[in-house]
Amino acid sequence: MADSGEVIRVFDMEDSKMAKPLLPDDLWERIEPLLTPLPPHPKGGRPWVSNRQALTGILFVLRTGIPWEVLPQEMGCGCGMTCWRRLRDWQAAGVWKRLHEMLLAELNSADKIDWTRAIVDSAMLRAMCGGPKTGPNPTDRRKPGSKHHALTDGNGIPMVVILTGANVHDVKELIPLVDNVPPIRGRRGRPRRRFDRVQADTAYDSQQHRNALSRRNIIPVIPKRNREHGSGLGVYRWVVERTLSWLHQFRRLRIRWERRDDIHEAFIAR
Repeated sequence: MADSGEVIRVFDMEDSKMAKPLLPDDLWERIEPLLTPLPPHPKGGRPWVSNRQALTGILFVLRTGIPWEVLPQEMGCGCGMTCWRRLRDWQAAGVWKRLHEMLLAELNSADKIDWTRAIVDSAMLRAMCGGPKTGPNPTDRRKPGSKHHALTDGNGIPMVVILTGANVHDVKELIPLVDNVPPIRGRRGRPRRRFDRVQADTAYDSQQHRNALSRRNIIPVIPKRNREHGSGLGVYRWVVERTLSWLHQFRRLRIRWERRDDIHEAFIAR
């Protein structure tokens, strides 16, 4: 079994070279303090799979989309169910939420977050095993599906991603997306969580929701239906579409295999 401090790498079959590490040292240094230390084995027994090994196995499943039970033992990450249980426990403990807020604070400190606008959009995905937060997909012959609703800053940095059934209309998640932006530190003064404006496409056309944004001192920039094209919003909106495309490059997010919604949401947060 690999040493817990070893950076486990994945073999690239195309060019027969060693690929980049799944869990680089600098990322692990940020994550490690957030994880609960493993309890000792005072009476002996099989040693625990280290947190770093388990997290490497989780990342491998996330990127490749393989079933948990076929996680390669050669990686030294333990069995798939060990990694699954760690992911479940870390999600319940709020580890990924704290990591996300920490990374956003670093970006905010470096003035990398564009607070002048937030951009929202959604993307469909198939839900092969059903479960909570699924519904008939209107774009896939009503097969079970889910939807990722995302809010990014003006640069495309993901601020909030919400999981719902595929049949939930986009506009219903507009206000939850805005209200779930975490308080972001990193600069002097109170943590910030409000953008100057919110931009979206015509799927979010609703006067009720425009008014709700205005009450939050946010300018709604949402085109109305049945108007001529050429609003110019595409100049800004493409970044959220790019972010959703990046998320779905992880095969475990492109198709939802988890019946439990908390496990899929853990993958999203990760």
